[in-house]
Amino acid sequence: MKKTTILLAAMLFAATTVETIAQDDVNIGRQNIKLASNLMTPEALWAMGRIGSCAASPDGSKIVYQVGYYSVKHNKSHQVLYVMNADGTSQTKLTVSSKSETDPAWLPDGRIAFVTGGEIWAMNADGTARQQLSKTDGEVEGFKFSPDGTKVIILKSIPFHEVIKKNPDDLPKATGRLVTDLMYRHWDHYVESIQHPFVYTTGEGFAIAATGKDILQGEPFECPMEPFGGIEQLDWSPDSKTIAYTCRKKTGLEYSISTDSDIYIYHVETGTTKNLCKPADYVAPKNDPTTTLRVQAVNAPDNLKNNVGYDQNPQFSPDGKQIAWLSMERDGYEADLNRLCVCDIETGAKWYLNWKSDIDAFCWAPQPTQGRKPAKVKATDPQFYFLSVWHGCCNLYMATQKREVSQLTASWDDWTSLQMANNGQQLLATRQSLSTPTDIYRVTPPVKKQPTAVQQLTFENKHILDQLKLGKMEQYWVPTTDGKKELVWVMLPANYEEGKRYPTLLFCEGGPQSPVSQFWSYRWNFQIMAANGYVVVAPNRHGLPGFGQEWKEQISGDWTGQCMDDYLSAIDFAADSLPYVDRNRLAAVGASFGGFSVYYLAGIHEKRFKAFIAHDGAFNLAAMYTETEENWFSNWEYDEAYWHRPQMANAKKTYHDSPHKMVEKWDTPILCIHGEKDYRINYTQGMSAFNAARMKGIEAQLLIFPDENHWVLKPQNGILWQRSFFNWLDRWLKP
Repeated sequence: MKKTTILLAAMLFAATTVETIAQDDVNIGRQNIKLASNLMTPEALWAMGRIGSCAASPDGSKIVYQVGYYSVKHNKSHQVLYVMNADGTSQTKLTVSSKSETDPAWLPDGRIAFVTGGEIWAMNADGTARQQLSKTDGEVEGFKFSPDGTKVIILKSIPFHEVIKKNPDDLPKATGRLVTDLMYRHWDHYVESIQHPFVYTTGEGFAIAATGKDILQGEPFECPMEPFGGIEQLDWSPDSKTIAYTCRKKTGLEYSISTDSDIYIYHVETGTTKNLCKPADYVAPKNDPTTTLRVQAVNAPDNLKNNVGYDQNPQFSPDGKQIAWLSMERDGYEADLNRLCVCDIETGAKWYLNWKSDIDAFCWAPQPTQGRKPAKVKATDPQFYFLSVWHGCCNLYMATQKREVSQLTASWDDWTSLQMANNGQQLLATRQSLSTPTDIYRVTPPVKKQPTAVQQLTFENKHILDQLKLGKMEQYWVPTTDGKKELVWVMLPANYEEGKRYPTLLFCEGGPQSPVSQFWSYRWNFQIMAANGYVVVAPNRHGLPGFGQEWKEQISGDWTGQCMDDYLSAIDFAADSLPYVDRNRLAAVGASFGGFSVYYLAGIHEKRFKAFIAHDGAFNLAAMYTETEENWFSNWEYDEAYWHRPQMANAKKTYHDSPHKMVEKWDTPILCIHGEKDYRINYTQGMSAFNAARMKGIEAQLLIFPDENHWVLKPQNGILWQRSFFNWLDRWLKP
């Protein structure tokens, strides 16, 4: 009782104190917050600043960066810009109004360009002399200036009625939608508009012309690609004459079953476009939309040379002669090995940097020939820097001219972005971990015998973290039932005492092929679980990247086999071998595929767990097959449609083992959470699971969010999520 009272008091105090940030609803920003408790609360989490994009000035002297702050009281966010010296000193807030400012970038004249109110503005590096550059009636959704500053790409949405027909003009209040094909919804919205990139010219002071040219004029395709693509999917050539862009030139049913996107070169002067991935006469094989593309002609060995998988995020080489992008080999497989494809623009010849794990982001190294003749380029000179996850951590790597890879950092962290800075002498990067939110770092690659040097530049949430007692993290390698070992992260309670046993949570990861790495989450946050007195057991089960492609691909067609054994191996190891785990107080929690895992474990756990929490999980796989919007996902993972007879072995197993068919074995309290705007896994899945539990007489709750998608993004909903989460666990694990 005493501990609960202290936690409640801390939550109430934090809520009162944090809200002083936005008393007048103006300029929500960083505050010196004094917490009443040394334990993490939901309010403390939402008081933290969230660092977004950052950019180094052309001369390398300064860095501009974006931070998001949230007001729980006003249920809104405020995006703020800061500038600092390249060594992290003299951090200065540039945003002075209640309007959000985003997407900072440097102009050639040393000013900072940014977006506010749907327009591009510019200001001096000290925040003075603000000037509006664009006049688009607030339509700017992203931008990128050409290297010479004479042009700019602006992302804008245009009406799209290929799939959802436009309602008659004489029915302006009609809310119905006439749908004629698939992909009428994506992620959390109906697809009635798509983004296109427009090229605008600039004049004196980089003022942008009133009209621009749509580089996809008359084409019913999106660029960047839904649902998460941004300006990183386009790039300017160094001479400012061409644009590389990412596009999946498909619509409707064809779009819904394919991941085949390509890289195109657009010539600004002539308006001509060339596909770098496929020959001009390429004709895609006809696909059966109800069967995995794994076994179809599009993925035949002789067709894979045509880059039929995901190709995205192009970057020109510093000399403009080559272009590189992230490339997956096979069509229909969103979790294929992410390689780096390098293409000679003149000849079209390609080669691939194949790494043992996914390449998540990259940047070209500076020209190694600078200051010496091309003939003296060394094989050991860096050509690329990239990020990749391996054994539960996402670190920095370097690929040389000889295509040899070396690791630059080796800490228990996740590096999340990188770019060249300081005239190519250093990297500007962001990093987080299971114990620390994102901050900005300067990385100096090894020179001669000097090791990699890492300098932290921002300490955005130090004033909060310094007041908190955090849980200690441990790492174990646990034997699996197939004779291998899985890496398991274990987080101890913040107030851990030797000799005590604690309630323990099995964390089930989503994806199904997303790593349990050193991620920092504002919802699935291991430190707030530790603050509430829980041990967290987080296994890198089969199906996750960072342990080789065979390990990652094992899960496709086997959602209810080896990965479920891995979950049980991890929690049984913890209960049997870790003296601080109370085997009589265990729960399983997870979202997305993790939510599916919880629903499935509820039918096979044999009374290991005392409670379950499933967020946005799949419950009925046959229903999900036709409910989800990206049909290539279910095709690849299940093998084929549920109505096929006869069925392939994986499909037969998948549909047979769907959690909704195992409710007869459910016997444990369960909390189901879902967002009604989740079009990836429809909210009816969560409702069905809750209804089934209650009809069977099982204690259950349903937390439903009418205005949230696959995530929970609004501050007050986030607080409600955390409170409901821990109230449910405390009810069953802390009697």
